[in-house]
Amino acid sequence: MAYQHQLSVPAHSTFGELKRVLAQDTGLEPGEQRLLFRGKEKDDDERLHMAGIVEMSKLVLLEDPASKERKLERMNRHQASETIAAVGAAVGKLAAKVSSSETCVHASMKAADEELADLTELLMVQLLKSDSLEAEGEARLRRRFEVRRIQDMVETLDLLKARRNSYPFISSSSDAVSVTTQRETFESGLESPSAPRPKASSPPRITNNWELFD
Repeated sequence: MAYQHQLSVPAHSTFGELKRVLAQDTGLEPGEQRLLFRGKEKDDDERLHMAGIVEMSKLVLLEDPASKERKLERMNRHQASETIAAVGAAVGKLAAKVSSSETCVHASMKAADEELADLTELLMVQLLKSDSLEAEGEARLRRRFEVRRIQDMVETLDLLKARRNSYPFISSSSDAVSVTTQRETFESGLESPSAPRPKASSPPRITNNWELFD
């Protein structure tokens, strides 16, 4: 994209002085500029009027390729550092959830398979973000650390899934109700242990006093 800048400077100024004026309008430092007049790049100590520049002359300003590349590298490093920092924050939150699931499994409490699967998927998303970065220096070391941390947590989740499926879990909140059954039978020939026993009747008394009737 091309831009036009209209400037007014003394004719005896040098191209280096012109670059310092242009830096205020373009944001490019003098060392990042290349000034061309009539297809030739001009040295900083060369004067404008000696190069044939007069009023309304046009010059071409280019950004130095090496400077542009350095800027791009700095931007990429900054972007990589921000992305790694975001990945680290997300992984830190997921680590707390993995630890909670691990505690539940080791305490023989039920941890849903869906929850373990979701955690694995979220960790893999962060792993892909880390792998796609082209980081250098400190950012590269941080990326390696986060990748290893994610891999360790994924391995932990795989072990938890295997452990969870290896034995039944007992819920910590038991809904079982203890029922005591007492049966009382009132069928013929059987008595209830708690039923009152009937009083024993006195046997009949037999006497030998007979009365005779003519």
